[in-house]
Amino acid sequence: MAKHAALLPTTFARIIENWLIEDIPSFDYGGYVVGDDEKQATLYCKSDGVLAGVPFFNEVFRQTGCTVYWSFEEGAETIPMEGRVAVAQVCGPARRILMGERLALNILARCSGVATRARSLRKIADTNGFLGVVAGTRKTTPGFRLVEKYGMEVGGADTHRMDLSTMVMLKDNHVWATGSIPDAVEKARSVAGFSIKIEVECQSEKEALEAIAAGADIVMLDNFTPESIATAATSLKAHCLTINKNVLIEASGGITEENASRYMIPTIDIISFGSMTQGVPHVDFSLKISP
Repeated sequence: MAKHAALLPTTFARIIENWLIEDIPSFDYGGYVVGDDEKQATLYCKSDGVLAGVPFFNEVFRQTGCTVYWSFEEGAETIPMEGRVAVAQVCGPARRILMGERLALNILARCSGVATRARSLRKIADTNGFLGVVAGTRKTTPGFRLVEKYGMEVGGADTHRMDLSTMVMLKDNHVWATGSIPDAVEKARSVAGFSIKIEVECQSEKEALEAIAAGADIVMLDNFTPESIATAATSLKAHCLTINKNVLIEASGGITEENASRYMIPTIDIISFGSMTQGVPHVDFSLKISP
């Protein structure tokens, strides 16, 4: 049901456990009211979107002692007819279904929202013949990064770096604090070793040339207009050919669904979107127990 589930660390169950503890720190008064009679609840999707977050949803209800049966594969695009479509059934004691209901819905709605945005951006890239990478960013919700990065994967986007430990990204503050791009790259390389890539955020073509000369693996052209990035990226790729270096060029900053196609040019290798997680509409789900 969820081919991306194998990506998840075993610790994700502990994350779910902690979220359940947050939601039920002491007595469950509403659970007392409904009791332990066996019930079946239907999960409805009430807005268009990409279904994502199945392993998290399943784990919530596994921990509350319930079983989930899915009617849709993860990654499917749900289009509610007549206002809603049934996507799964949850079976178990009534109070245990309700114990996990809100947490499971919150995760599914957010993860599906990110996956929906990721799928939309990937479709724009495909429509424009863009062969490069469509990526998210590290602009994720604290404590919820694993869910949001998982949504990117399901939606067909690249997660970009997962955290500060998986790639070196030297932004303007790093450069200003160090003194120069060459000094920042040299210092990073001295501890990062051969296996970790170094990316440098650049505000101009001149800075990008400095970063390439210093040994950066990736240069990010940040907050460029479509016109200026086309000129800079073409020039930088030509320069890399003359010095026999393969440096990736990333476009980032202010790129949205509305203007993305203008950045999808052959000399750009990666386009990253903060909007893949920030301000994303959630997909609307509800869980209803059958009488």
